[in-house]
Amino acid sequence: MKYLDAFYYDRSSKIYKTLTPRTKTRSRQLAMEQQSKIPETPAETDTGCSEAMKAELLDECEEQFGLLQKLQNEIILADTDCNDEESNEAMNRLNAMTTELEQWQEMEPKLLSTNPEILLALGKDELQRLNSQLKMVLSCSQVKRDALKDLLQREQKWLGEKKEVLSEVTEQVATLRNENEKLSEHSILQDMKRKITRVKDYHGNLMETLSDMLAEHFPLPNQQAVGTKKKRGTVPDSGENLISLSEILEQLTNKTLETPHEPYVSLDDSFWPPYIEMLLRNGIAVRHPEDCNKIRLENFY
Repeated sequence: MKYLDAFYYDRSSKIYKTLTPRTKTRSRQLAMEQQSKIPETPAETDTGCSEAMKAELLDECEEQFGLLQKLQNEIILADTDCNDEESNEAMNRLNAMTTELEQWQEMEPKLLSTNPEILLALGKDELQRLNSQLKMVLSCSQVKRDALKDLLQREQKWLGEKKEVLSEVTEQVATLRNENEKLSEHSILQDMKRKITRVKDYHGNLMETLSDMLAEHFPLPNQQAVGTKKKRGTVPDSGENLISLSEILEQLTNKTLETPHEPYVSLDDSFWPPYIEMLLRNGIAVRHPEDCNKIRLENFY
């Protein structure tokens, strides 16, 4: 089949180009090189069958090449007798190509040589080439199989970890559901009451501690101190009506909580001025912007 491609049709010049002697010599060299690639058997080396086989193969190639030249010359002669009109030439060419296509479709491939030794050597060469290709495919498949095994192991390990996490989460959800079912409205109410009681007790302790601290560090002036300071006019005439600093803070806090829209407390003689001045200077209380005799607790938020 390789020698059937030795000529081609040039559509621009509409002629068939014949093979040159140089092409013929090159074809013979290629045939000899292909024949030299056939492995020699011990029997061929001893008896000289290899040279005879090469000669036989070359003779068959020459015979097929001569037949090819004969057919080519017939095609050239038939082409010169055709009509010069383009329509007839196109139709003839189409019919010729259709006939040739049908012949090639019906033709079965025929071996170039029927010598069993040549066929055996060619078959061995083909099998060796096919064997090497299959070995390469096998190695690639093994590498791919190992990679897939590693991937499968990693995926199985990841799946096991996810299953463990899922089981733990499921157990926690079941535990929370059981605890939620056990809790009733009564138990929740009792728990809230206990918490409120603890908060009230803690608040009472804080208030007692604050009162004790204020009584210790900010006591009311005694009668003697009042008597000594009356000459300076810094205290009211009667020290018995004074209220403690703890009571002042309590009034300010209650006023802020009870009437947040009007948190001011009116000052009278029971409020000792030093206590009021201390609260104002330390930012605990604020005077009314229009009435200086009213104060309120500072907003600490």
